[in-house]
Amino acid sequence: MPDTVQDTVDYVAITRLQNAYADAVTRRAWSEFHDMFLADAPVRVDTVTNAVIALNGPREVGDFIGAAVERFEFFEFVPLSTRVELRASGDADRATARLYICELRQDAASGRSTQAFGVYQDEYRRRAGRWWFARRDYQSLARSGRGEVFAFPADPFAAGT
Repeated sequence: MPDTVQDTVDYVAITRLQNAYADAVTRRAWSEFHDMFLADAPVRVDTVTNAVIALNGPREVGDFIGAAVERFEFFEFVPLSTRVELRASGDADRATARLYICELRQDAASGRSTQAFGVYQDEYRRRAGRWWFARRDYQSLARSGRGEVFAFPADPFAAGT
């Protein structure tokens, strides 16, 4: 298959994975993470205002997010845009991406609606013909309510990081 066709196939597969994640989070379908994350995938969550959280694998990620969104009677995870880099480090089975997101939330106790914005900096691996999350680094960029805006994170895939 020519590189341009394979690039399109890989890009679509990776964005489908990103959208499947958004759908599972919105529906709170944590068990579906087992079909998205490699078993040992490290995930780093930096909300900026709290200590960085290190998770490992789909179960820990689902348990963490499940507890974090429990207080919301409405929660929707919205992908805003993505930039996918295929053949990362010259490896046809490795890709990286930045995925910008917005969380739409309504607190069950107060009825207050808020929004949170962030960026995932991801690594993907192709295994057995399909793409998986191999690593995720999340950082908050802004939150409504108190008008919080945070600096953009460093690129975890840049040389020397």
